[in-house]
Amino acid sequence: MMAITETSNRSKKIHPHKFLMWMGIGSICMMFAGLTSAYIVKRNQANWEDVQLSPVFMYSTAVIILSSITMYLALKAFKAREMPKYKNLISITVILGLAFAYLQYIGFKVMANHGDLLLGPGSNAAASFLVVIIGLHTLHVLGGVIALLITFFRVFRTKVKSYSLIPIEIVSTYWHFVDILWIYLYIFLYVAR
Repeated sequence: MMAITETSNRSKKIHPHKFLMWMGIGSICMMFAGLTSAYIVKRNQANWEDVQLSPVFMYSTAVIILSSITMYLALKAFKAREMPKYKNLISITVILGLAFAYLQYIGFKVMANHGDLLLGPGSNAAASFLVVIIGLHTLHVLGGVIALLITFFRVFRTKVKSYSLIPIEIVSTYWHFVDILWIYLYIFLYVAR
């Protein structure tokens, strides 16, 4: 009877890596909550000049949503041990993540070409906030791309195949988080201007 209780107690515990991932997600949420709050406070000051978001950011939103779908399907394929399908879907997810980061860069380039001074002396505070908020999010997406690549290569590097679900579940959760975070940020920045 005691062995059954110990087994059921162990199954209720969260894996330490998942716990750390959730702690990291909580920290990231707090950081972006602080940044969006600062944006709202600063926006209400007299010298605030609104900046139009480039339409390119809408395209990057579609790309990251699509990458979340491919990530979901990759996890599903991994669970079913459909490794060729998993490999293809995770590769597509990586490409979409890189495409998202590139589109963010292009969005800023379009804004700069329209005369918005994004950073430096004489720049608009609204534009600088956009660079900080969107730039930090893009760095988190690129961190996710690195984690995807590590997970991807780990599955195929050894002769002995170990199909631990924990790493891919962690990366998948993080990837969906950065997707949801971007949707929140995009809506916030679109509405709050």
